[in-house]
Amino acid sequence: MPKRLLDIRDRTAIAGVGYTPFTKDSGVSTLTLACRAVLAALEDAGLAVDEVDGLATHRVGDSAAPTLVAPALGLTDLAWHLDQFGGGSVSHAVVGQAALAVAAGVAETVVCYRAINARSEFRMGGTGRGVPASPEVQYQAPYGYVAPPQQYAMYARAHMLKYGTQAEHFGQLAVTQRANAAKNPRALMRTPITLDDYLASRWIAEPFRLLDCCLETDGACAVVVTTAERARALRRPPVLISAAAWGGGTSHLSGPSADPTVTAAAVLAPRLYAQAGLGPADIDVAELYDCFTYSVIVQLEDYGFCEKGEGGPYVASGATAPDGALPVNTHGGFLSEGYVHGINHIAEAVSQLRGDAGDRQVPGAEVALSTAQPGYILPATSALILRRS
Repeated sequence: MPKRLLDIRDRTAIAGVGYTPFTKDSGVSTLTLACRAVLAALEDAGLAVDEVDGLATHRVGDSAAPTLVAPALGLTDLAWHLDQFGGGSVSHAVVGQAALAVAAGVAETVVCYRAINARSEFRMGGTGRGVPASPEVQYQAPYGYVAPPQQYAMYARAHMLKYGTQAEHFGQLAVTQRANAAKNPRALMRTPITLDDYLASRWIAEPFRLLDCCLETDGACAVVVTTAERARALRRPPVLISAAAWGGGTSHLSGPSADPTVTAAAVLAPRLYAQAGLGPADIDVAELYDCFTYSVIVQLEDYGFCEKGEGGPYVASGATAPDGALPVNTHGGFLSEGYVHGINHIAEAVSQLRGDAGDRQVPGAEVALSTAQPGYILPATSALILRRS
């Protein structure tokens, strides 16, 4: 059955972005981080707190709910809020749903945020958490197969076996993103690395080495979503939301999906592009969810930037470098800037389209793709196409 497309193209915009510092130990609660990021985003947009009538976040038990953030900010009558359960796969759905609420007139100014103490408190996939709701866990846990690096490693190995993808392909991506981070004052890791450094880094879960894995980070990030008309009257150049798509599919862990090298992004991408009236060739810069190096390579294929199985050689060719055909993760990504569970990718895309990304600016960037976790651990994903106003 064909899916209806959201009728929100260019009707809403991101009017401001805000960050806290990215650290290994914030020293404060996730509630404090959330409030600081929200206030920073409002300051960027030139808005007052009492102009906010919506808040949205996603979390897996390690953040601050909108119903806690609102009173902490002094907000007493939210018109709309979203507290989305889920990890990185729903990170962009949060902004999409905020755009939908604004376009429908349910709210006028929604701040989407993610606050996370993923290094000093609950480490992603580590100890201190309850048992996840996913039914597959009961079959994985007896074998110690529960951490994201272990799970993604299996998919990466399948890609290597089927298409001849090499460790050097993963390594080139890590090297390129670290070079981007060297130009980013926010980045946790700014020291350049070489391919030899990558190959010498310790194993985490074969074929993944340390430098294949995203950073465990304390921090928060927020973006302000409002109508396109209102955004044009605010402090910063607005960035239009041309498309927002999210959805789910079959699980690779227990469902009927036959090919582990194809992600939910391949199913989502046609709907996303159709909503924007654009295609892969129209994308000037891409912020692709990089929980691991492999996730970028498989998304390059599934979002249509290269043929299936060619993601590794595409990276090795230099295509994802700042001067390449498709600059990718221009801030250093989760591998080198910091892991804020998706929202910092959206904020970087906004900076690129506003033209205020400094030394890492992609000349002439007008259209950006920003993506969520592509649908491996949970059979869901989400993505945005943003456009310079």
